[in-house]
Amino acid sequence: MAVPTYPHFIEPILRYLAAHSDGATAREVHDAAADALGIDDEARFERLPSGVQRVYKNRAGWAHDRLKRAGLSVSTRRGYWELTEAGHAFARDNAAPLSDEALEELATGHTDVRLRKGRPDGQEPTVPVIRPGTDLAAASPDDRLEQALSELRESVSQELLELLSQVSPEYFENIVLDLLHRMGYGTSRADLKRVGRSGDEGIDGVISLDRLGLERVYVQAKRWQSTVGRPDVQGFFGALAGQRANKGVFITTSDFTKQATDFADSVERIVLVDGVRLAELMIEHEVGVTSRSAKIPKIDSDYFEE
Repeated sequence: MAVPTYPHFIEPILRYLAAHSDGATAREVHDAAADALGIDDEARFERLPSGVQRVYKNRAGWAHDRLKRAGLSVSTRRGYWELTEAGHAFARDNAAPLSDEALEELATGHTDVRLRKGRPDGQEPTVPVIRPGTDLAAASPDDRLEQALSELRESVSQELLELLSQVSPEYFENIVLDLLHRMGYGTSRADLKRVGRSGDEGIDGVISLDRLGLERVYVQAKRWQSTVGRPDVQGFFGALAGQRANKGVFITTSDFTKQATDFADSVERIVLVDGVRLAELMIEHEVGVTSRSAKIPKIDSDYFEE
């Protein structure tokens, strides 16, 4: 049988997680949903055209994405799904099978809900958003394509932040240095060194911008869940002064308070990178991320000029 579209996976995933109050691994949920939908072994081996993932797992993942956007489920850690209190209440209040209206609402009613906090500057992406209830046939193909790309980027960004929250502090520091090198800092990767250790006074890495090390950028990389406040940024500023440095980058997986960003702006020697921006940069520079290309045809008008 052909693998059903992702909306068909929403209810099996909801019911399975409702029956497992402590949550379950994504792999267990994938297979449970496939069993509930009667997907045979041959169909389970079907892969996306890119070959990177099995189709049924991809569609189960997008079904869970819709549950997350509706506030009914969360990824408490890498590869682990669990219903929220609202999710358990929804499952209790809506007997199986879900009505067509309820299923449609879950599949399309929350696509404009962001899975992560907005940018600290309040700016939102300029990608056109196709609002719930919009006739997709009325949206231009370019708008539909941009919307799909936006959803894919946001999903990858969210997964990146979940992964970064689980790596060791030492490995996170190396990831940050890999990213900064990919962005063009240092003439070679050897020019970026991890120095984080006990008594490092807030310095986790140092970048030599020239071969002789006459100009350096100091880095603090913190894999934190709590918001970074002004005292932490001031401490980093003091560490820079101790090194007689005039350039520093403070990178975290969380975000910064307004007081912290105001202080960084006032001294003009520190750049702050929060988790949202960090994930965007990792996607843009393909650090821990790979991109697949798609050929989109367009008429070459110059060719037809006589």
